[in-house]
Amino acid sequence: MNTYDLSILIPARNEIFLAKTIENILENSEANTEVIPVLDGYKPDPPLIPDPRVTLIYNTQSIGQRAVTNQACKLSQAKYVMKIDAHCAFDKGFDRKMLEAIKGHDDWTMAPLMKNLHAFDWVCENGHRRYQGPSGPCQECGKETTRDILWQAKRSPNSVSYCFDSQPHFQYFGDFAKRPEGQGEITPTMSLQGSCFMMTRQKYWELGVCDEAFGSWGSQGIEVATKTWLSGGAVMVNKNTWYAHMFRTQGGDFGFPYPMSGRDQEKAKNYARDLFFNDNWPKQVRPLSWLVEKFWPIKGWTEEDLKKLKANKFKFSAKASKTKPAESEPTTDEPTTYEPTQKHELTKGIIYYSDCQLDPKIAEPVRKRILKISKKRDFPIVSATLKKMDFGVKNIHFPSLKRGYPAMFKQIMAALEHSTADIIFFCEHDVLYHPSHFDFTPANKDTFYYNQNVWFLRTSDGHALHYDVNQLSGLCGYREQLLTHFRERYEMISKEGFSRKMGFEPMTHHRIKWQNVYKLGTFKSKYPNVDIRHPGNVTGQRWKKKQFRNKKLLINWKVTNTKIPGWGKTKGLIKKFK
Repeated sequence: MNTYDLSILIPARNEIFLAKTIENILENSEANTEVIPVLDGYKPDPPLIPDPRVTLIYNTQSIGQRAVTNQACKLSQAKYVMKIDAHCAFDKGFDRKMLEAIKGHDDWTMAPLMKNLHAFDWVCENGHRRYQGPSGPCQECGKETTRDILWQAKRSPNSVSYCFDSQPHFQYFGDFAKRPEGQGEITPTMSLQGSCFMMTRQKYWELGVCDEAFGSWGSQGIEVATKTWLSGGAVMVNKNTWYAHMFRTQGGDFGFPYPMSGRDQEKAKNYARDLFFNDNWPKQVRPLSWLVEKFWPIKGWTEEDLKKLKANKFKFSAKASKTKPAESEPTTDEPTTYEPTQKHELTKGIIYYSDCQLDPKIAEPVRKRILKISKKRDFPIVSATLKKMDFGVKNIHFPSLKRGYPAMFKQIMAALEHSTADIIFFCEHDVLYHPSHFDFTPANKDTFYYNQNVWFLRTSDGHALHYDVNQLSGLCGYREQLLTHFRERYEMISKEGFSRKMGFEPMTHHRIKWQNVYKLGTFKSKYPNVDIRHPGNVTGQRWKKKQFRNKKLLINWKVTNTKIPGWGKTKGLIKKFK
């Protein structure tokens, strides 16, 4: 029988990603590690692939998350155990890095840095995508959707510090990570999130970190961390490695796998209150007040709370609490302070990029219109061109670059770097933009939005057509996220060259496995933009449905030879703006 250094314990109940989680663990393991999943009253679909490093336990009836974690630990003979949720991805060599860091610290409990896992999108036959959540038809066209598995760790947030308030509610504790004691590669944390933690098997049983008296599920991170600290140990986060956790908070078929009523959650909290707040845990050598003072100040604790805790006169009142339980899925790194701050008013700006080879009869009216909108709305323009141009608050020009896709992406990257606006509208040299296009404000920072209200105009005869399409010229998003993507894109092009597989519009397909993944969003302005098609277009234009290979993508197809809404007559349209 093989003796392992680490056993990974996976309680699983109705988990559709258990097989993917185990596959990811085995692929990224660099240590002598085994995996012990427990199927708690269900059979996995898809089935698990046999592997000598995996020992499977199957319960015909569910006995609860804490109970099955204990069941898995009883089977382990390793010195260390790591409990994880059944929907996680891991860093390469995560187990080796964790074992190296915890060596010589048998009284530690340790967790890796936590990222959010983008496991899948819902996709319909028309190509519309919806971020992971409950199943259901496409929200844009009503068509049936299927899962597109991505299994990628999101670039941010990177959670490294946690706490609990005086109720106790779990909280993310980004403030502590900014303090001097929160700096470094391995740092203390008051509490844990609960989806991944590692300790010696001896400590697991000695401290009873999966006490079934808490109930099947709930307050797991608080229990593990508090027992570790109060028994004389320490809870640490290893920032040299990470895991990514998929959060399921939306209910339906994308909710928690174990039934957990409000009464059950309150039962777990009451048990924690009696055990820790009243100093009733028999194995503690430190009072809870010691832990609170160690991490003070803490979100959700007042000086009066601490005073009562020290005097063992603490009383609980939901009304007295000024904090709410943290969102299960962190959406951003926590701020450096929890005091109310003045709301930052978002600023908008425009980036304009051009190869400077377009017929001035088109280019000049387009720039004139963009400039007029910019001045009226106070949206600063940063232009990036292949020739020097007096356009916008700043012009970056690249006289040595040759016209082409790599040059275009470098121009975009440079314009984003030099802009100071929060929100950016992409503007191209051959698109007439309607003022209503700039009314849009992106709701989410991690989403790239495309204005699908655009008409294509043939200048030779005034023929125009429309269908819903995502184009780079209609892109809008937050500058920081856009810059992150285009830096990654340009770096990839520099190493591998440009290919059509990469495409032009970020996040509209998944042919490339980007390190930094964002969501796709769409909007439609009140009136359309007009994409002017001319002989100098880098990309060609098809004017008839039969010219398209996938006709299912031609949603809301319209043609006209007379007028475009909001613009008037199509023939001679450009001349109006000279």
